[in-house]
Amino acid sequence: MSYSIFLLGLLVVSTLTGLVTEAIKKQLEECGKSYKANLLAGIVALVLSAAVAVGYTIMTETAWTPQLVVIAVALMLLSWLCAMLGYDKVIQSISQFKQE
Repeated sequence: MSYSIFLLGLLVVSTLTGLVTEAIKKQLEECGKSYKANLLAGIVALVLSAAVAVGYTIMTETAWTPQLVVIAVALMLLSWLCAMLGYDKVIQSISQFKQE
């Protein structure tokens, strides 16, 4: 998986996390259920990033290697951070690491 595809996956997960989280929150509010917004967003981000990683391996017919597992875990971690902090902050941090 290239760096650009990884960032594209992160962007897709970050965008979908916001949309899916809002949809779930709306449903929970209609049912009168209480929830923790950050926990909900974090769980949604983890599930979506795992789905993107699995979808990538299926679409590209890539075998699961230790490198791909590390990339999938990194995608899950960064997706969770995006859900908590915002996509722009995470990308800014990544670009600072890349420049050094």
